[in-house]
Amino acid sequence: MTKYNFELTKEIELLRLVTVGSVDDGKSTLIGRLLIDTKGAFEDQLMAVRKKKGTTQISSAAEIDLAMLTDGLSAEREQGITIDVAYRYFATPKRKFIMADCPGHEQYTRNMVTGSSTANAAIILIDARHGVLAQTKRHTHILGLLGIPHLIVAVNKMDLVDYDQGKFEAIREEMQAYCAKQGIKDLICTPMSALTGDMVTIRGDKMAWYEGNTLLETLESLSVLDDIDEKPFRMAVQLVNRPQTADLPDYRGFMGTIASGTVKVGDAISVVPSGLSSTVKEIVTFDGNLEEAFAPQSITLTLNDNIDISRGDMLVHTGESTSGEKLLSANVCWIGDEPLEKRKKYIIKHTTRQVKAVVDEVNFKRDIHSLEKEAASELAMNEIGQVTFKLQQPLNCDAYTENRGTGSFIVIDSFTNNTVGAGMVI
Repeated sequence: MTKYNFELTKEIELLRLVTVGSVDDGKSTLIGRLLIDTKGAFEDQLMAVRKKKGTTQISSAAEIDLAMLTDGLSAEREQGITIDVAYRYFATPKRKFIMADCPGHEQYTRNMVTGSSTANAAIILIDARHGVLAQTKRHTHILGLLGIPHLIVAVNKMDLVDYDQGKFEAIREEMQAYCAKQGIKDLICTPMSALTGDMVTIRGDKMAWYEGNTLLETLESLSVLDDIDEKPFRMAVQLVNRPQTADLPDYRGFMGTIASGTVKVGDAISVVPSGLSSTVKEIVTFDGNLEEAFAPQSITLTLNDNIDISRGDMLVHTGESTSGEKLLSANVCWIGDEPLEKRKKYIIKHTTRQVKAVVDEVNFKRDIHSLEKEAASELAMNEIGQVTFKLQQPLNCDAYTENRGTGSFIVIDSFTNNTVGAGMVI
């Protein structure tokens, strides 16, 4: 078994991962395997989940209940399922990783959406015995809508089907056909056994017929380059900083996180929706002032003119304004207990702004199996469809395919204040 001994440096790239799949496909076991083989698990964690009793040493991964390294809630351990999203950190000499282990049960799809929203790559676990299930397709469809750049189909538990190449090939062909319908192009399929470790971090000798990389080799080679800096500048104002101290009696700084693009001192800046404009005077950070800032840095901007800017406004380069419409069409993943219905009132939270909205039309919902459009008047929990909202005030959005930061929003129940939907602007 490969063992990694190394010192991390700040220059090592970070890859954000999410693991999804149906119940008992082996998500937690896979992450446990990666933690063990890359020395990402602490000694006290290993001892706590050791299977063998009365020993003081752990001689092999076989003594570890791998899933329990990530299933932290007592209810998860008792039921043998994942309920909440568990984040784990590990690293190799080539890359650092943050991996989210998402629940497989259908009722916890909302947790899966949360865990996937910031990922650069996704691992879709499939039990080789059972093949592609409805929940596998639901997760894959959501990952496609979320625009995850890299999808890896890991056909797990190959040891339970005698490492049958035919089983793997059938699953790969089905997933390739399903993803092709959605326009997903970057799809990698890998056979493996998280329990034994074959094709996870080591090749093993059971699947000589597979000529591709191990899962870890694939994760280390994925591109993490993002064109977010090349997109138009967008920064939603989170807070207006006015210390009003003796040293800074008239200071007014506009704080927020850059969603996309870059900004420099002297750049012409406009405020949406008001249309007021000025130029950048300073770019302030905790570590000192900058001449230029990039996404996704958190900064404070000061301007050369005293103009009206409030929380919820968006700063853009002059001439690169977003569209502001009162009709908002989006793909929506519904996660509320009560269904989304036409004419029902909600609150849309987009970046740092909230507006009241009413469902103008449920355009259609997607059949998870065929991805065909179906006529619908509502969306039930875990259903996905296209919805048009009528807004009380215009929202300045980009299409989700163009900008994940300013093209996404959440739907809030105006009565309970619960988050009931996740939307991606069309």
